[in-house]
Amino acid sequence: MIKLYQAEWCPHSHKIRQRLTELGVPFIAMQVSVDREQRAELKQVSGQDTIPAVVLEDGTVLSGKDETILSKLNEIYPEPPEAAEHKEKDKKNYPFGG
Repeated sequence: MIKLYQAEWCPHSHKIRQRLTELGVPFIAMQVSVDREQRAELKQVSGQDTIPAVVLEDGTVLSGKDETILSKLNEIYPEPPEAAEHKEKDKKNYPFGG
């Protein structure tokens, strides 16, 4: 299963969680510490201490800007018909973006 290293307070993590939900892709949210020095597991799997970072089932790590991660997810996973409903809910609940 995909692992998303993230924090609930991080707007970039929100974008990745939202897109995975829209795509219907199951994932495990791995909470990371606010303190970058406390992110040993994230550093071990991704080589960095910044979030968000996605580890695909084959071990591929997607990291960097959220647009880069989103672009790669969009290449890998087809958008299901119900994605539009998720997008509308997101706009309604997060009108200023997340």
